Amino acid sequence: MNSTAQKLETSTPIDTSCYADVTDAIRKEAARILADGTVTAVVGYKAGRRAGTTMPAIVTDPAEAGGLIFSPACVNNLALYLTKAKKDVVKKGRIAIVAKGCDMRALAGLMGESQIKREEIFIIGVVCAGVKGSGAVNSEPLTTGNLARKCRECTVRTPEGADLVAGTMPSLPELTPVEALEMARLEAMTPAERWAFWKEQFSRCVRCMACRQVCPFCYCEQCLCDKNRPQAVESTPRPAGNMAWHIVRAMHLAGRCAGCAECERVCPMEIPLNLLNRKMALEMKELYGFEAGLAPQEKGPLSSYKEDDDQSFIK
Repeated sequence: MNSTAQKLETSTPIDTSCYADVTDAIRKEAARILADGTVTAVVGYKAGRRAGTTMPAIVTDPAEAGGLIFSPACVNNLALYLTKAKKDVVKKGRIAIVAKGCDMRALAGLMGESQIKREEIFIIGVVCAGVKGSGAVNSEPLTTGNLARKCRECTVRTPEGADLVAGTMPSLPELTPVEALEMARLEAMTPAERWAFWKEQFSRCVRCMACRQVCPFCYCEQCLCDKNRPQAVESTPRPAGNMAWHIVRAMHLAGRCAGCAECERVCPMEIPLNLLNRKMALEMKELYGFEAGLAPQEKGPLSSYKEDDDQSFIK
């Protein structure tokens, strides 16, 4: 499934000329808000150790703001660094964060779950024509062939609700919605076929927990799946434990997932985890009319109760 995009169309260059202006705006704003004390730190991106790569960066000195960048290699969802999972990263004070439109969903979700407060963060939103997908060559420019799958269906390329929006969105080529096609194929399967499909996918899992470590919503200080007294989920990479782990995690994210696809990006076994999360999101929308969005919402359908909830599933 992961190679579907390359089979659907020839590679067409994507205009990322605006990223230079975005980078310049980020640097200027970061230096300003650090110098005047608006924030104590800026969570953004800087150049990686290898040419053409980037890595998350936390800047506290205005003089270091010149090292911040934005490019097609800025794949990380930086909202992760504002959660309990990274509580030692930033110490005190108001924090600024560089956020793509898709990452704004994670910020909204974390606000709704009282993990962060809007007044405690300064959001530098960036217009985004897309970022590179897994397997892309670092030195290559961004094209429809190496574009991240999630970017093909993005509806928030220009962030809303940010304190500053950097850059102007260029025109983009027509993009084939790969994940929507894969979802349609999954929906067309019988229950037995879907079960066999996911069993095969999960059988490759090595339980490295990279999906959990990179998820902004896996902020529990001790995961249920790490406990051994009692042990809820087997920790070894065996079929039963793998199936339980992924189903538990999918249910835990149902109605919460921001769709950033970080879990799928970091999976060394290329399990289509975002496809599973999208399926859960579809179920939440069809059953409860609920959709994780850009506005903070206090409770999702699986963490609240209404007297008129559909109870037909109870046998």
